[in-house]
Amino acid sequence: MTTVEKLFQEIETLPIDIKTQLIEKLLESINPSQEEIDGLWSVEAEKRVEDIKNGKVKPVDGEDVFREIQRKYPK
Repeated sequence: MTTVEKLFQEIETLPIDIKTQLIEKLLESINPSQEEIDGLWSVEAEKRVEDIKNGKVKPVDGEDVFREIQRKYPK
C-alpha cells in the first residue's frame, strides 16, 4: 500500500469535523487568501525596489520592452 493510499485510509476514519478542517486547510494551501498574496507581493515589491536602488537590477523602460517584443515577434 502506498503512502497516499495509507493517508486516504486514515482520513476515512476521521470524524467529520476534522475532515472539514482538513479540507479547509488543503483548499487554503492551493488557493491562499488574498491577504497572504498581497503580503507576498509586498515583500517582492520591496525586494525589487531595493535591487534597483543598490544597482543590482537596471530598470527597463516599458516602451522599450514592447518595441523589443514587436521586433522579435512581428505579426
